[in-house]
Amino acid sequence: MEACKPLKSDNNRLKHRPLTPIRVLRGLLCLVVFLSTAFMFLVYFAPVSAVMLRLFSLHYSRKASSFLFGLWLALWPFLFEKINGTKVVFSGDMVPEGERVLLIANHRTEVDWMYLWDLALRKGCLGHMKYILKSSLMKLPVLGWGFHILEFIAVERKWEIDESVLCNMLSTFKNPQDPLWLVLFPEGTNFTEEKCKKSRKFAAEAKLPMMFNVLLPKTKGFCFCLEALRGSLNAVYDVSIAYKHQCPSFMDNVFGVDPSEVHIHVLRIPIDEIPACDTGAAAWLTNRFQLKDQLLSYLQQKDDCCRMNDSSKVSKLITLLNFCIP
Repeated sequence: MEACKPLKSDNNRLKHRPLTPIRVLRGLLCLVVFLSTAFMFLVYFAPVSAVMLRLFSLHYSRKASSFLFGLWLALWPFLFEKINGTKVVFSGDMVPEGERVLLIANHRTEVDWMYLWDLALRKGCLGHMKYILKSSLMKLPVLGWGFHILEFIAVERKWEIDESVLCNMLSTFKNPQDPLWLVLFPEGTNFTEEKCKKSRKFAAEAKLPMMFNVLLPKTKGFCFCLEALRGSLNAVYDVSIAYKHQCPSFMDNVFGVDPSEVHIHVLRIPIDEIPACDTGAAAWLTNRFQLKDQLLSYLQQKDDCCRMNDSSKVSKLITLLNFCIP
């Protein structure tokens, strides 16, 4: 692989598509539809699936909530790929359906986690994703309520507070019968050049690898999740996300002005191949991010990459039927 080079700054680039009045109106209409349908799901379905059914069976409560809210989540890949025309390119390993996994990914921008839905939709795991995310996002109106229903884990990014929260939540995720994609962004925050400089400074002081396209990963949370769930996980998915030309914001996605193309590279690592001790697991994670840093530099220099066999386009009919099923 070629020597690692930093990705170019996105600050002064033009958007891939112009922000026209039609795009503004279309984006606002989509946003209203998405939020109103989310509110409908919360009002009509959440009390049954997440409250009443939970009194009798946690397993079936999760199954119902995953199915119902997975229908709504399918609208987002439809927006990205069909309405906005964003090209999503997958590469790397073929991943089987129905696995319980810990998914780690780089964090380039505020919408990385949404593009993981494109992968999950193709694997039938859309409603089974659970994110570890900062607590402020759980306070968002409508969306935050859904995050609670789907059992996302809210953290303060202070270990003395987060340890007990993770312990309590992860203890309920150990049933092998419950499908699970637990998503963790080990960098702890989205990438910026300023944060990267501070990360490299810390790496130099700690004699750790220098990285230019990712931040030095925080290993404690990863090791904790791995240890808590190791007995019930099949694999770890190492996902690298790259955007052609520049990183999009949430509103760029809503209005469809960016991105033009998203690359999602997936590596499947069987759980038995990851060191069991915390020291070994921490070193393994750091090495994975060093390789991820090199991969992002490589992708930046390539116009395309080899596709996975299952990187088929999202079917309009399947997505709409997925949403319309009673």
